[in-house]
Amino acid sequence: MRFADWLALREGADAAARAPGLVEPVRRHLAGRPRAVIHDLGSGTGSMTRWLAPRLPVPQHWVLYDRDSELLDRAASRLPRAVTAGSRRGDITRLTATDLDGADLVTASALLDVLTAEELDRIVAACVQAGAPVLLTISVTGRVELFPPDPLDVALGEAFDAHQRRTVGSRTLLGPDAVEAAVAAFRRYRTSVSTAASPWRLGRGQVDLTAAWLAGWVAAACEQQPTLSGPARGYLASRLADAKADRLRVVVHHTDVLAAT
Repeated sequence: MRFADWLALREGADAAARAPGLVEPVRRHLAGRPRAVIHDLGSGTGSMTRWLAPRLPVPQHWVLYDRDSELLDRAASRLPRAVTAGSRRGDITRLTATDLDGADLVTASALLDVLTAEELDRIVAACVQAGAPVLLTISVTGRVELFPPDPLDVALGEAFDAHQRRTVGSRTLLGPDAVEAAVAAFRRYRTSVSTAASPWRLGRGQVDLTAAWLAGWVAAACEQQPTLSGPARGYLASRLADAKADRLRVVVHHTDVLAAT
C-alpha cells in the first residue's frame, strides 16, 4: 500500500480519536486574532488541517512541512474554507526557531514515535524558543487491545513495540516512549503540558483499516522477531477472517499532548 493511501485510510480514525478537550485552550489562545499562522510538522496529505481548522475561531494560514512534495501538493489542494497554506519541503528534524518565526501554533500528528530523542529535543527547543503553543496528536503508547483476545497477542505486541524502538542506520527511534520523552522535554523548559487519551477504536464498518493495520502490525512484529513468523501466519488469517465477519474489535491507544508557556 502506498503511504498516501495509508494516510487516506486512517484519516477518519485519527479524526475520531483526537482529543477535543485539548483544542479548547488553543481556541482561547487564538480568539480575537485577525488571522492565525499555524505550522504543521509532517503534514502528509493535510489531515490535521482538515480536522483542526474548522474547530478554530479565526481565519488561518497554515505552513505545511513534509519531505514528500506529492503529499504536500495533495494537502494544499484540499484545504478547508477560509484557510490558506504554504508548503515547505524538507527535514523537520533540523527545525529551528527561525523556521517557526511568526507561528501562533505548531501542530503535528502521528509524528513523535518516528523521531529519535535528539531530534525530538531539537524540535521541542525550536517550538519553545518560538513561543507558540504546540499540539501533538495521535502518538502511540505501545498498548493495543484486541477482542476477543488470543494467546499470541502479547508476544506480537511486545515484538511490535521493540520494532518501533529499532535502530535505523544511526537513528534509534523513540516509538512508544515518545510521549513520555516529549512531556519531559517540554517540562525541562518549564512549559506547561497537558495530555489526553486518543485511542483508535476499530470495529464495525472499518474492515479495510482494521485489516491494513493488523497486517502491518503483524509484519513489523515478525520482522523484529522472526520466530513469530510461523504461528503468525495462522493468527493473521484468523484475525482477518474475524474482521471481515465483524467479530473483531481493536483498540490502539494513543496520547495527545498540548504544550504551552
